[in-house]
Amino acid sequence: MRQAGLEFAVGMFIIAGILSLGYISTKYAKMEVFGQTGYQLTAIFPNIGGLKKGAQVEIAGVQIGRVKDITLDNYRARVVLTIQNTVKIPDDAIARIKTKGLLGEKYIDIVPGGSDIALEKNESIRETQPPVDIEDLISKFVFGKL
Repeated sequence: MRQAGLEFAVGMFIIAGILSLGYISTKYAKMEVFGQTGYQLTAIFPNIGGLKKGAQVEIAGVQIGRVKDITLDNYRARVVLTIQNTVKIPDDAIARIKTKGLLGEKYIDIVPGGSDIALEKNESIRETQPPVDIEDLISKFVFGKL
C-alpha cells in the first residue's frame, strides 16, 4: 500500500513537471495558447529587415502588443499588430522598426502623435519607418558617400 502511494506521488510530480515545461516553452516561443486579446492595426513597411511574428510592439519602452502576422502586399511588407484594448493609438502615430541592442531582436516602436483621434480596429498606421540598414551605412562610409 505504501508503494502505491509513493508511485502516485512520483507520477503527479512528473505530470506537474511536464505541464510546467510545456507552459514555459510556449511562453519562450512567444506563442499564445488561448489567443491574445486586443484589437488589430496594420502598418505597411518598404522593408522589415528581419522583423518576425511575435515581436514586441512598444510605446516608450513599455510592451503594448505583438506582431501577429507579416505578409507581402504589392512588394511591401504588411505587418498586422495586436494592441492591448487599454491602449489607444493616435491616428498620426509613427511605427518604426528598431533593434534591441547592437545585434538584438527587432521590435516595433510606436511614437504617438498629438492627435486626439484614435485609430479604430483594423485601421492602418499611415506613417512608418523601416529599420536602419547597418551594412548600407558601412558601405556608404567606406566609399565616402556619407
